[in-house]
Amino acid sequence: MSGHREDFSFHGLGELIDKTRELGLQLPFCEDLSPLARPVTLGSRTAPNRLAVHPMEGCDGTADGSPGELTIRRYDRFADGGAGLIWLEAVSVCREGRANPRQLHINNDNWEDFARLAQRIRQRARAAWGGEPLLIMQLTHSGRFSRPEPGPLRPVLAYHSEPLDSKYGIDADAPLVTDAELQRLEQEFARAAALAKKAGFDGVDIKGCHRYLNSSLLSAHDRPGGYGGSFENRTRFFRNLVAGARQATGGEFLVTTRINLYDGIEPWPKAWGMDESDPGRPDLTEPVRLLHEFAQGGMALVNVTMGSPYFNPHVNRPFNRGEYAPPEHPLTGVARMMEGARGVRAAIPQLGTIATGYSYLRQFAPYLAAGMVRDDWTTLAGFGRMAFAYPDFARDILTRGELNSAKVCIACSMCTTLMRMGGTAGCPVRDAGVYAKILSDLIRKGAQP
Repeated sequence: MSGHREDFSFHGLGELIDKTRELGLQLPFCEDLSPLARPVTLGSRTAPNRLAVHPMEGCDGTADGSPGELTIRRYDRFADGGAGLIWLEAVSVCREGRANPRQLHINNDNWEDFARLAQRIRQRARAAWGGEPLLIMQLTHSGRFSRPEPGPLRPVLAYHSEPLDSKYGIDADAPLVTDAELQRLEQEFARAAALAKKAGFDGVDIKGCHRYLNSSLLSAHDRPGGYGGSFENRTRFFRNLVAGARQATGGEFLVTTRINLYDGIEPWPKAWGMDESDPGRPDLTEPVRLLHEFAQGGMALVNVTMGSPYFNPHVNRPFNRGEYAPPEHPLTGVARMMEGARGVRAAIPQLGTIATGYSYLRQFAPYLAAGMVRDDWTTLAGFGRMAFAYPDFARDILTRGELNSAKVCIACSMCTTLMRMGGTAGCPVRDAGVYAKILSDLIRKGAQP
């Protein structure tokens, strides 16, 4: 299949809409941005607007997992930026589950550092724009992508995935994480959720996306024992994590998840969320079944995504320039993400959603976000790479009625390149004073992405 390297060359919203129609896509653009300014109640909490900062990992924590200097700088900028919800980046529940040696990790010795960060975000937000964002902490175990120390991966395998094992050189006889170890990790997630509540966060995300440990188990069709095979077994770890976090934190605390609706990695029938007749199209049957159970148990919000940044990044973050030419037009990926959010809203209307995939659209992203909220395809709109490049995106949308084209994310993937070169992630293009120097230092040292 041929790749797509088409430059982003739309000079107006009309040209962008024409292109979506040419591709046979249906996206609900809306020039009235007022839907994004409306508050929304999520369980016991209220977000002051419909714009969210997505969890974008900076790889800039301290050795013990506390927020570092650049971590605090980033969240200062997000706090000032006006978004009604800030979804804190991946925070490991145990040291061995960190994806890199500088990943955040909440524990009994440093939870007060996270409490100070939460307090600082709220104080800055009140001073900058007169409101307080909801704060969600994403809890994770990196599974097969674990790298707690410098050097090679130290994978914790839920099962053997031929495409991922081949890409990362994992032996076919490498041991799987045991059921007993998974049961221990269930307690680690519950402990971390309790610490997040103690630190003053409004909720936690039991991370279930992008093929980290919890997400991997959803496709563990060949795994023996109580965590593989049937739908009930493959979702057991996830269900136990959500129930454990809820029990550890009480009824008013938000227990949420960022979940893959579709992976696009293994062929059917081993895949999660894949249509039997078309490997490029999601089948929401199993994801909706699981989310319906979560909603019945009191979950008020879900953050929906797809794919894996380690294998098919064009699926979960459609890009203009990146490490390879994707097998589809980026707008096809945007539409797949939006249709996934729409499907969840239609199937489980009592469950609030955050849709993702807007950043590729640059200055036109608010018009899709507003249409998604207006037409109830989603409850909130989340921005990830855009927040790295343009941390005050929400305030400009809500007060200026537009985004500044000179400040938007250009979907060049340099933030990811920085991370893969072993640096701290940020935007070398729009935040050059900090991250262009980090990039140049890495290049001078011979670092490779």
